[in-house]
This record gives sequence, C-alpha cells and structure tokens, in this order.
Amino acid sequence: MPAHASTPLHPMPASVASAPCAHTGRVLSLIPPMTQLNTPYPSTAYLTGFLRGQGVDAVQADLALAVVLRLLSADGLTQVKAAAEALPPQKRSAQVQHFLAEFSGYHATVERVVAFLQGRDSTLAHRIANRSLLPEGKWFATLDQHPDDGSGDPLGWAFGALGLHDRARHLATLYLNDLADVLKDAVDPRFEFVRYAEKLAAAQASFEPLAQALAQAQVRPNLIDDILISETKQALAQYGIAQTAMVSETSRHPDVVLLSVPFPGAVYAAFRIAQCVKALCPHTVTVLGGGYVNTELRELADPRVFDFFDFVTLDSGERPLLALLDHLAGQRSRERLVRTFVRTAEGRVRYVHWPEPDVPFEAVGTPTWDGLPLDRYLSLLDMLNPMNRLWSDGRWNKLTVAHGCYWKKCSFCDVGLDYIGRYETATATTLVDRIEKIVAETGQTGFHFVDEAAPPKVLKALAEELIRRNVGISWWGNIRFEKSFTPELCELLADSGCIAISGGLEVASDRLLKLMKKGVDVAQVARVTRAFTDAGVLVHAYLMYGFPTQTVQDTVDALEYVRQLFENGCIQSGFWHRFTCTVHSPVGQNPAAYGIRLTPLPAPPNGPDGQPLTFARNDVGFTDPTGVDHDTLGLGLKKAIYNYMHGMCQEDDVRRFFSLKVPKPTVKRDFVARALGG
Repeated sequence: MPAHASTPLHPMPASVASAPCAHTGRVLSLIPPMTQLNTPYPSTAYLTGFLRGQGVDAVQADLALAVVLRLLSADGLTQVKAAAEALPPQKRSAQVQHFLAEFSGYHATVERVVAFLQGRDSTLAHRIANRSLLPEGKWFATLDQHPDDGSGDPLGWAFGALGLHDRARHLATLYLNDLADVLKDAVDPRFEFVRYAEKLAAAQASFEPLAQALAQAQVRPNLIDDILISETKQALAQYGIAQTAMVSETSRHPDVVLLSVPFPGAVYAAFRIAQCVKALCPHTVTVLGGGYVNTELRELADPRVFDFFDFVTLDSGERPLLALLDHLAGQRSRERLVRTFVRTAEGRVRYVHWPEPDVPFEAVGTPTWDGLPLDRYLSLLDMLNPMNRLWSDGRWNKLTVAHGCYWKKCSFCDVGLDYIGRYETATATTLVDRIEKIVAETGQTGFHFVDEAAPPKVLKALAEELIRRNVGISWWGNIRFEKSFTPELCELLADSGCIAISGGLEVASDRLLKLMKKGVDVAQVARVTRAFTDAGVLVHAYLMYGFPTQTVQDTVDALEYVRQLFENGCIQSGFWHRFTCTVHSPVGQNPAAYGIRLTPLPAPPNGPDGQPLTFARNDVGFTDPTGVDHDTLGLGLKKAIYNYMHGMCQEDDVRRFFSLKVPKPTVKRDFVARALGG
C-alpha cells in the first residue's frame, strides 16, 4: 500500500472556486486509443468545460479517432500492405492473404467508405448496398447466418426494399471489421477498434509487462505506434504545448497534458503518449486519471509509473485538478493536493489527500465538445438489432443526469467507490440548460445519459421540463427496473424524447437477485419493461452468469425467463456478461457471505527497498463450490440471445442452445404472460 499523507486536524474549507484559477499554462486533455468510433468519450468534454468555467486555458483532442482515421486511409493501407508483405508467407493468415490479393480494391475504396460512414457521401450507399463495390472478407460470411426471407437476399428480412442506407452501413461496417482483422494479423495482435493492448493493463498486479512493452515500442515501434506518436506530436504542435521553454521554481506555469483513461484497453496508448510528451516537452506536466485509474490503481505503489506521469489522480477530476493547478502556480503546497499520487524525492509513491469537498454535481458546468471533430466520427452498424445498434450508431451527446447511484446496494458492484457511492443530483432546470447549450454548440439533438442508474424522480422532472420548454431531443440511458417506472411515467418519458433504455436484469433468478440485493424480481422487471415497450421505447437488458452459487438449473431457468421476456415483447435486446468479482464489491469484501473462497492475488514484485511494487488491482478469482462449467454454459447463453435479438427461436426449448446436457427449465412457460396479467 502507498504511504498516505496525514489528515490535518482542521482542514481548510473550500468552495468550488472562490477566485479564478491562478494557473496560466494551457491544459490539453487527450482521449487515448482505443475507446469508440461513433462519438467521443465524454470525460475530456466534462473536464474542458469545467476548467474553462474556472478561467483555465483548456483544450482537448481525440487521438483514438485520429489514429483510426490515419490507419483507414489510402496511405495507411499502403503501410499496412508493406507490413503484411514483410511477413513470411507461412505466417500470413487467410484474412491477410485476402487483403493482399484484393489490395487494389481496398486501397481504392477505404477513404470513400470512411466518408460514407461519416455522413459525408450518402450517395455511395447505392453501390455499397448492391455489393459490387467492396472487397468481401470473412466478416461477410456472417450474412449466411441471417434468416432467409425467401427472396434470396440475406439482408432482406432486416432492410426490405427501402432500407438502402442502413444496409450499406452494415456492409461498410463488415468491411472495416475485415480490415481490423488484417491490422491484428499483420501489424499488432493487440489491436481492436475499441481496445488496444488490453491485457497489459487489466487487473495487472505488476507494471512489468507494460513497462517491457513500452520499452520495446521505443526501440522497435510498429505502424500503430508510429501513427500514435505522429498524432501526439501534431496535437502538441497544434495547441502550442511548449517543447523547450524552461520553467523556473519561482514562476511555475507549465503546460499540462491530461490523459483520461476509461478502460484497460486505453492504458498502453496513454503511457505511449506520455512517453512522447516527456521526450519532446520535458517541462510539461503529465497527469493520469479516469475510470480505469479510479477502479484499478487505488493501491498504486510502483514508482516507474512516474517516469511517464507526474501526477495520478483518483475519482472525479474537478477538485483534484483545481488543487493541482494551484500547486503548479505556486499557490498550494504539495501537501495540500487532493486524491493525488506523487513520487517522493526518495523514489517512493505517496498518496496525498488534503480533505476538501468535491465540486457539487450542480456546479460542474456544461461539457463542451469544442475542438473535437464531430463531423469525422464513424457511424457504424455492426448489430442489426434496433436497440443494440445504438452503442455504435450515431453521434450522441453524452451527459450525466446524476452522479453515482441512488441504490448503491448491489453486491457485485463497486458500491464503496466514488463513482457509485457519492450520489448527487442537479435540478431539472440545470439539466435542460445544459442540454440546450450542448445542442447550440454541436447542432445535434441526440443524447445518451451515461448514468450508473438514472433516478426515476429526476427523469420525471427532466421530462416535464423538456416538454414545458418544448426542447425536442432524442435520448436514451440506463435505469433500474423498479416499480416507480409506471406505465404513466414511461409514456411521459417517451413524450419527452426517450427512445430506449437499458437496465440490469442480471441473473434473471429471484433467488440470486435477492442474494445480489438487486431490489427487483423477474415479475416486476417484466411489468416495467413491457410498460416501456408499450410506450414505444426500446429496452435492453444487461444479463449476468456465473454469480456465486449459481447452478446449472439456475442458468437454464434464467434463460427461460429471458426467452419469455423476448417472446412477450418486454425486451428487444440483451447481453450476457460473465460475473467478475472485484476487490471493491461486497462479494469481494465478504466472500464467505456468498459461499465462495477468493483465490489469493499474486504477490507484486518488490522494489530495491523491499517494498511491493503494486500496480493494478481489481478483478479477483474465486472458487465456487458448485463447480459449474460457466464458460461452456456461457456459449449457449450468448448463442440464444443472438437469435432472440434477431427474432429467431423465441418459441424453442432453451436446452437446444447448450452443447452439454442440461435439465429442463423449472419455470412455467407462461410465467411472464401471467405476470403481465395475460
């Protein structure tokens, strides 16, 4: 564990910002690869908007999008071709061989396809849709899995005669998936469009694998590394980040580069960016934060991290950044930093937390997308299900209705951490003010409310304010399937622009839902989801398998409940996640209460002084006495949900999806119908 600063007996009171921030350098917030392609990850938009409100010269850039657009260009594919040709013939995958054989077709079409997916060349849909333009690799073989409507058209059931644009976007997405496989096979096996080198960071107790990869990249960078460094240099130059200016100890006004890392699949690139910044701009301050840091680096103790980052902050960034900027301006000692890791002169990692209240959610201000190329994001259509496609289709303005979760009891969740445990709301007036400002800035009226669970009372007030002001937006978000969502409230939300909602049904077993402290049962979920469907709102269910003590019978019964929810029009989409035990959840904190035994985490290596060099710590293995083969069962669950989302097999016996022999469901086949009063 890192050494902690002592807590002062009489901490200084703090307002949000009683005076403009004294820091006079520029703050550049960067989104590192990889996150998503259809819309920018919102953390930099929130921080940039907040910092500008405090008088800080704050700017932002999305390097995740920049890297992908460089790769998906004629020049980029020429470089990919060179990398593929450098492979020995016996090491070229079938997809790489196809790419080389069809290279002229890929080279001629890639920039046109990207422009089409960006909405800049809609007429190309005709040529893409008739399948005469694009080279077709292995991802197009998935078309054979779709139901035959008798027309001989494998997509006729989904798009009919008039769904030309969506049909073309789906085919263009398959084309990009083919190219992603080529990049993985020919350039870097760690590459995916939504994550990069994820295994180097996810639940890694040791920094060593990441350190070795970073050292190797400096000596032998691959094409993706080269492009990432090139885009980093371009961003630094574009925003005038000082490369040679000396900063004196008496007048410290350095530029600051913030790397916001939401997921393990963005960590490697964030460190590579910081590595580049330190090489080019040694006096620029680098700061690491974001969702990954908040969950996995809470016990950070490896000083090598600070070869790349000067500071690492935890939880909501507003207060730690204000304190840090005051410190850099010479107006606050390092002892008064807030939720910040630093490296001491002795080379040890120290966690400093001067207790000051967080910036109230009501006062964080309006996020801004200024500086992000909103017309260059790619609207993909990889899943034909109308609800599931929302995650990759369209550029949504992301906004939070409330901070944290008002329920904060679920046993699988990190209820003790700030992003869940600190629940704060803003008034409907404030929220709609923010919405109107964002629409005015972006010219786009689609919103994704990215709450852990949007509260019913706040959504009701928000809907009434949107309707009162006649603010016409389309929105979707995440909720809990609780009884407060009456048919009347669902109708109100739909009238205000709600087009879809998602929520956790988890194991779809009343016994396990009670053990989870979920606060709902299957019958209640059926009634709530049907109320949304009846109001014209699409519904997605988050599902879970492998929860402690879950038996094969529990799993089969859960799938039967899910089948009936689809059959009765309660949900239109779903996704099965494998349960993961985390050290911050009630299960991880008290495993005996859930009938399991935790697997001891591997001991981190020790430094020269004998202290453990802890890096990431989040996921923890466990032994479940049931001994169920959840991996094999999970394959059946995912196969079933794929079919249900495409309107197939909803009346079949659920046992058909499992490769091993399973018991028949104990759930009556009309359970959901009876719960709905049918």
